[in-house]
Amino acid sequence: MLNRTLILHGWGGSDFPHWQSHLASEIAKNYGTVSFPLLDNCHFPSKNRWVKQVKKILEEFKPHTVVCHSLANTLWFWLCQEEMLEVERLIMVSPPSLITNENTIKTFFPCRIPQNLYAKKIEMIVSDNDPYIELDEAESMAKAIGALFTVVEDAGHINADSGYGKWGLIEELVLK
Repeated sequence: MLNRTLILHGWGGSDFPHWQSHLASEIAKNYGTVSFPLLDNCHFPSKNRWVKQVKKILEEFKPHTVVCHSLANTLWFWLCQEEMLEVERLIMVSPPSLITNENTIKTFFPCRIPQNLYAKKIEMIVSDNDPYIELDEAESMAKAIGALFTVVEDAGHINADSGYGKWGLIEELVLK
């Protein structure tokens, strides 16, 4: 069975040199099937528009693996408020606090953890010094959703600004 991977970026996108753009390239280089869409108005996102856009992508692309970074994790929680098709794996990287107060992305918050994440296997990767979430909140979130929990030391928000371009750990997780 062909593995289809959907990569969902956070606020502002994840274009080169972000690790998500490298991951999309590596999947394609290894003859994998990848969808790495630029979500609508990524610098000034609307929860309702993003939910609608990603619902359509999920229906058409039918991914096996979904890789979320930052605000895309919150978006996934909102998508799970309604029934949807289950994916094999959900990899959540650097989810923000569920009570984030950033004005530009206020339509996404506050957000509650859904009862069902529609994924057979869930992995969460966080940094011990992410400016958008405290480690204890991330750990309790992972526990609440039954996620395998990995902490990367001193990695900030695990994005290009904190030095995460090509990232071996995520490539190994997704391509294995």
